[in-house]
Amino acid sequence: MNSQTSSADRVFTLSDFDFELPPELIAQHPATERSASRLLDGRSAQPVDRIFRELPGLLLPGDLLVFNDTKVVKARLFGEKPTGGKLELLIERVLPGFEVVAHMKVSKKPPVGMVLQMVGGFTATLLGRWPDENGQLFRLRFSEEPHLMMEQHGHVPLPPYIEHGDSVEDVARYQTVFAAKPGAAAAPTAALHFDEGVLAALEARGIRRANVTLHVGAGTFSPVKTENLAEHRMHREWYEVPATTQQAIAETKAKGGRIVAVGTTTIRTLESWAQTGQASGDTEIFITPGFEFQVADLLVTNFHLPKSTLMMLVSAFAGYEHIMALYRHAIAQRYRFFSYGDAMVLERST
Repeated sequence: MNSQTSSADRVFTLSDFDFELPPELIAQHPATERSASRLLDGRSAQPVDRIFRELPGLLLPGDLLVFNDTKVVKARLFGEKPTGGKLELLIERVLPGFEVVAHMKVSKKPPVGMVLQMVGGFTATLLGRWPDENGQLFRLRFSEEPHLMMEQHGHVPLPPYIEHGDSVEDVARYQTVFAAKPGAAAAPTAALHFDEGVLAALEARGIRRANVTLHVGAGTFSPVKTENLAEHRMHREWYEVPATTQQAIAETKAKGGRIVAVGTTTIRTLESWAQTGQASGDTEIFITPGFEFQVADLLVTNFHLPKSTLMMLVSAFAGYEHIMALYRHAIAQRYRFFSYGDAMVLERST
């Protein structure tokens, strides 16, 4: 690309979203206090290093924060095939009739109809692929109620880059303080920094709150494998934008307030609703530079994996060159990355 070409005209490839990250910057545990995480203020050309609890002071009375109120379930379950081969299920969603959709980690995929013996004494019968015969996920029928089995025998589905098994700390901290609707296989991590003190400060400043729901799937960690971004197929996730939230957004915009999306999952929900007019359903929205945002004005987000769809989303929101410069700053200043890491606040690029 020559210097006269704007990023809006550029054809981006997967390699454009790569960067070198020192492995010691991948946070393995959360900060001691949620709001004690660092906050990179990236709203202008010159980044400012802050602490997350300063966020309310960066917003204005009349702004509306939109949160994802999904709740992480203990979606990781272990079992074995009749032959004794070990396997792991990561539940992506629960369907009617004790059925589930899941990722399966196993040395050799079992045939349809095989009954798997799960740790906890229940069984899972393999029914086929999902959402169709070419799908990457599996549909199974449990012998017991799936939510109950996950709660009793499941494990917190920590991301693949966290190197320890789930602990009591993870049960509490890989969950937002306002989690309400069970169904996520991964946390909406930007919201992990909010605690009761920050929420009270927001309210005292006259900043309103609203919720959407997007049940984050493990597919959020799936690598993009094609250099040509147009060939990438996004994972499918269920979302809902309640009528009360739709009304709050309309009222805020009518009064000149700003919509502050907390997390990329909230952005994906709001833009799916704006694009389709559907207040609930499945979304496979893939946001890359050139995308025209219709709802959010500001974004609170964590730092994302190289070459990930979320790097592409934040680059679309705040501008590719700006994001890459912010990431260079964050690495130089030793910010903590990924789910248990620090956060940044971004303004939508014009």
